[in-house]
Amino acid sequence: MSRILAIDYGKKRTGIAVSDPTQIIANGLTTVPTSTLFDFVKQYMEQEEVERIVVGLPKKPNGEYSDSMASIEPFVNRLRKHFPTVPVEYYDERFTSVLAHQAIIDSGIGKKARQNKALVDQISATIILRDYMEWRRMQATFQQHLPDES
Repeated sequence: MSRILAIDYGKKRTGIAVSDPTQIIANGLTTVPTSTLFDFVKQYMEQEEVERIVVGLPKKPNGEYSDSMASIEPFVNRLRKHFPTVPVEYYDERFTSVLAHQAIIDSGIGKKARQNKALVDQISATIILRDYMEWRRMQATFQQHLPDES
């Protein structure tokens, strides 16, 4: 198996997380300036085997896309064009920043470190990846329990 790369795209900074090769554990990788994101992904994919890329889908609580979709869509299209054999999927990222802040607070990290926006972005990417992998496991389990139609 190979890794899954998750991206929490932001206007200034982008959080990145990656799975282990067995796709069981989601790990925060880094936060990069969004202006260098494509180059970072390209370099990472030259060094590691990546099965797919998951990009956080920015939605408002009411389900509509947020304004940042206008920036994310061209980036995703560029990934799909440059890496045609690697699926690029969106995954709902609603409330990941709130969950990331809560995870930081729950970890007992100091107040100054909690203000580190790059850390929040990286944890948000990790939450997106963790939730995506769990969703895939649930989908696989569901498929196994469907009656055989043959």
